[in-house]
Amino acid sequence: MLIRGLLILLLCQLAGTVIATATYLPVPGPVLGLVMLLAYLLKTGGPSAHLRDVSQGLLKYLGLLFVPAGVGVVNELPVLRQNALAIAIAIPVSTLLGLVVTGMLMQWFVNRAAAADA
Repeated sequence: MLIRGLLILLLCQLAGTVIATATYLPVPGPVLGLVMLLAYLLKTGGPSAHLRDVSQGLLKYLGLLFVPAGVGVVNELPVLRQNALAIAIAIPVSTLLGLVVTGMLMQWFVNRAAAADA
């Protein structure tokens, strides 16, 4: 059953990558795959047991996935120094924007759930 959950995750990523490559969208394929996975989960009412098990297994080792990113940051320190002002502005602005959008989406989902219960 774990293979079925892993297959769903990998197929969503593959489909997103194929679509991003074929349409020249400025969005990474895995992000499109994540949107497809979200649509799948909304359609099916949430993750099945096998998908939940695979996801929880991957989350245990999520920290290891940040090691390459950390190495990349260290390798690009000169570039980061050159763009320090832009980065110092972009990080707080994008964080604030992300919080606002997340809050608005959460409120929309709460209102939608309340309307469905009524």
